[in-house]
Amino acid sequence: MFVSKFNVLCLAALAMGGAAQSALAYEAGDWLVRGRIITVSPNDDSGNLYANGGTLNLGEGVKVNADTVPELDITYMMTPHWGVELILGYSKHDIDSRGAAAGLGLGKVIETKVLPPTLTLQYHFLPNSSVRPYIGAGLNYTYFFDEEVVGVLDQPDAKVKLDSSWGLAAQAGVDIDVGDDWFINFDVKYLDIDTEARFSGINVVGSANINTDIDPFVYGIGISRKF
Repeated sequence: MFVSKFNVLCLAALAMGGAAQSALAYEAGDWLVRGRIITVSPNDDSGNLYANGGTLNLGEGVKVNADTVPELDITYMMTPHWGVELILGYSKHDIDSRGAAAGLGLGKVIETKVLPPTLTLQYHFLPNSSVRPYIGAGLNYTYFFDEEVVGVLDQPDAKVKLDSSWGLAAQAGVDIDVGDDWFINFDVKYLDIDTEARFSGINVVGSANINTDIDPFVYGIGISRKF
């Protein structure tokens, strides 16, 4: 499904871009600064929630909710076709219990902020066109911070920590001229994010942990400028 979305985006952009040429051609040494509004949509897959040092299985674990936030990214063009992009921004997510754990009435159990700086190497297919599609691949680092235990697990001594994550990243997008050095950008990314949540200080169960693959799709639209 992810590959098919990339294919449709790239083919459509190639078809439009072949029809027009633009004064806003990419050249080696150019800087592209994009401001986007993005939706981080987790494609999560959770293991079981274990308590008491892994001896008590509370059933299927958690679901990570989506968030919509601003994002900044900066691209340096090494050649008219090749660029390196750094993606910056953070999102906030609620994490809910589900499956057998949800049957215990836990509901929302964690709130966390996520900082996922991502570096990708991009190939721009039509650097001289008014419509310029690209694809990219690279590396993502995800740091979780300001984690809080919420809901029925929110007790005086309750704490939770989510492990940081390293993973691969992939993207596809298109830049469309709107005049002078300005262009509109549409972009979709996939980030490989895995983490383990570790609870402590919870009455009855004491400690608990769960492994989760978050693996979000990130859909973005924004305005951009070439420098």
